[in-house]
Amino acid sequence: MSLLLPLFPLDVVLLPGTPLPLHIFELRYQEMIGECLDMKKPFGVVRAKEDEGVAEIGCTADIIAVPKKYDDGRMDIVAQGVERFEILELNQERSFLRAEVLYFRDGAERATGEQIARAVELHNEILELAGAEPQAATEEQEPQLSFHLAGALPLDLDFKQSLLGMKSEAERLQAVIQYLEAIVPNLRRAMHVRRKAGGNGHAV
Repeated sequence: MSLLLPLFPLDVVLLPGTPLPLHIFELRYQEMIGECLDMKKPFGVVRAKEDEGVAEIGCTADIIAVPKKYDDGRMDIVAQGVERFEILELNQERSFLRAEVLYFRDGAERATGEQIARAVELHNEILELAGAEPQAATEEQEPQLSFHLAGALPLDLDFKQSLLGMKSEAERLQAVIQYLEAIVPNLRRAMHVRRKAGGNGHAV
């Protein structure tokens, strides 16, 4: 049995704990996903970089549901990010890309209560500005809260990629706080302008 991890290059950055719905239509990926389902094994999601191959850091994805299979072999799947890895060597012997990878985890440094509270506060303000319900962080999410918060928002892919490679939750959460603090004022202004335009600029 090959120890090589099958890779799915995409224009996304998958973070641990984040769901990823996919429509599988290319024959090579139908083959790859079919094997992953049969052998109950994960595949790796790596960001496809234009003219540069793939990113060096990726995340494994477990297939958690197959909502639909089509007569022609296509399928809809829902995967979820699990474990981060670094690509050591690419292998192109199959129709789809595979790689020898090194899995890695965080060091011992944990985020502070103040960091957690501030990050959740900013995240919830963005949700409220978008008209969504605010959320509380669960104890289960806290060790990798940064991934949960960043994965739930359509943030810049370069930023998400940098988060993926950080080996400290405290470092990641601080980066998330700084990123959200930078975008929240612009979102507030945009929402204010939208509300004013919706009311024709006049107070009701």
